[in-house]
Amino acid sequence: MTLSPDPSPTSGRGSKTLSLITILFTETLQTMPLTPATLCFDANGTPWSERYGDIYHAQQGGAEQARHVFLGGNGLPERWQSCERFVILETGFGLGLNFLTTWAAWREAGRPCNLHFVSVEAHPFSREDLQKGQALWPEFAPLTAELQANWPELVPGIHRIVLEGGELVLTLVFGDAQKTLRRLMLAADAIYLDGFSPDKNPEMWSPEICHAIARLAAPGATLATWSACGALRRNLAAHEFALERKPGFAGKRHMLVGRYQSRKPVRYKIVPPENRQVIVLGAGLAGSSVAYALAARGWQVTVLERHPESRMGASGNLAGVMRPLPSMDDNFLARLTRAGFLATLNHLKSVAAAGLPARFDTPGAFHLARDEAHEAVQAGIIKQQLPPEFVQFLNRETASKLFGWPVSLGGWFFPKGGWVQPLSLCHANLTAFPERIRLIFSTTVAGFTREHEVWRLFDADGKILAAAPHLIVAGGADGTSFSQLAWLPQKRARGQITWLSADKLPAFAPLICGRGYLTPEVDGIRVMGASFQLDDDDAAMRLADQEENLAKLDLLLPGFAANYPIDATTLLPGRVGFRPMSPDRLPIVGAIPIPDAPNSRHPTIHPDLWCLQGYGSRGIVWSALMADYLASLIAGEPLPLEYDLVRAIAPARFL
Repeated sequence: MTLSPDPSPTSGRGSKTLSLITILFTETLQTMPLTPATLCFDANGTPWSERYGDIYHAQQGGAEQARHVFLGGNGLPERWQSCERFVILETGFGLGLNFLTTWAAWREAGRPCNLHFVSVEAHPFSREDLQKGQALWPEFAPLTAELQANWPELVPGIHRIVLEGGELVLTLVFGDAQKTLRRLMLAADAIYLDGFSPDKNPEMWSPEICHAIARLAAPGATLATWSACGALRRNLAAHEFALERKPGFAGKRHMLVGRYQSRKPVRYKIVPPENRQVIVLGAGLAGSSVAYALAARGWQVTVLERHPESRMGASGNLAGVMRPLPSMDDNFLARLTRAGFLATLNHLKSVAAAGLPARFDTPGAFHLARDEAHEAVQAGIIKQQLPPEFVQFLNRETASKLFGWPVSLGGWFFPKGGWVQPLSLCHANLTAFPERIRLIFSTTVAGFTREHEVWRLFDADGKILAAAPHLIVAGGADGTSFSQLAWLPQKRARGQITWLSADKLPAFAPLICGRGYLTPEVDGIRVMGASFQLDDDDAAMRLADQEENLAKLDLLLPGFAANYPIDATTLLPGRVGFRPMSPDRLPIVGAIPIPDAPNSRHPTIHPDLWCLQGYGSRGIVWSALMADYLASLIAGEPLPLEYDLVRAIAPARFL
């Protein structure tokens, strides 16, 4: 199935869509810090919220309530038997009891479909409190252990947990429900309307929430909730839910069930693909990651790469940086690097568990402040936004002890930051599903055309190299050499890195970065970089660039560059690569519009032509998240990005 949201494809949604876009871009982008829930119990031993003065589930049996109200009220598990994929939207994850009950029921039914469970939570529990709370349900012990092992960082945004070999995907959305629901992109088949009682937390049952879930409901979606209060019935009915009262659970007189019966046009057009075959043009981090993501979903993928397997553009570097980039206003770049950083960590964890050959390490990453003013900003951002498990501020003295060498300023320390060897990750991605990924290296594609709903790629002599209904261009710095992408304002940036012998440097483990970066030791080498020149195609190593890199090393570790004297006859070793840079430094991901098409208000797109471009120097951070996003978009699944972020990275933003 192909989910076609509004960011670039042709649609006819008119002024209502435009007004929503206006709201999304005019409201503040800053994400408030999460306030985690604190686990408490009432006199009966039922989990209790001090914040709202209410219990998390019925005292008579939380799992039984979930089965009666949410599964039974939505006709589950019977409805799973007649579909390929099913999407559930829940308001209020809490301790995850509704999810665990649903997971267990889905398993007992024989895992009949691919199941997506999307849940919003403003106050998530820490992993420790989750373990204590879920210990109340020993019948779910194997499930709770797996959920707890994959529990995400308590930072705002969307977090994906892939379970059961990809057949079950839990998408957790941490943040205020009224703000986050309006930014989600999905089509829910069933809705679990849950939360603390209306008199304790009226916002969760408000007209705004009812409007948001109606926006996310698929045609004919069902809804169930334990509350049957009159205000809720009126709010849901006003948003085109046909409602019925049913007997409630454990002596409660009534509960509500409903069905979405809107006459409005479908917001997300879902089209079943006739053929799940796709060509990926490029085998670097972008291309290999999306090949992995689609193959994991059962697609047949053909990957074409102009380089030999042992050398793939900028992805051939020995080691690269993995860390996010916070900002005071939590802007698009901050949100995307945060989500991307966490997605990459999860992906690396998955490939390592599968025994795939990705080389990486997470000893931490220190981001040195530029000056004293920036140092103060860094400290303020952490205080306002992010927990210490994600990022800490280290003053100059503490950072100097960390590296065994005096640094000039303090900065951010990301405990889970580190380095990745890009080529090894590309190999891991491309070898994960050998029965589904076909590799063609050392092949230059001159262009591609679409005939009879199939994309055909040809070489300089016109010979057809490959053909498939879907085509993804992930060509790095060369991606815009094709006519369909030539209008994109992507620039080609030359970058030269320097390899330093590790024996002359302090034996510190963390990565250090700022205006440049220096990795921990990899095979006796520390990678330092990188220079930056736009529209410079010189592939030869240059003395001036090595001197520039050593100057950056002096900014990171003052005085250390003296250990590496160079001149025209003793040029330090290194590597030159070319990175695809976008004007706004955000990736360019999504459907490819036709720039000269007459309907500029809703751009016309090339059918089933997609791109993963503009990664710049953040290929490691972007790769897993952008691959998951594009694969979800093509397959018609709930998206792992909010609506405003989807628009921020869409190629259509440059029209």
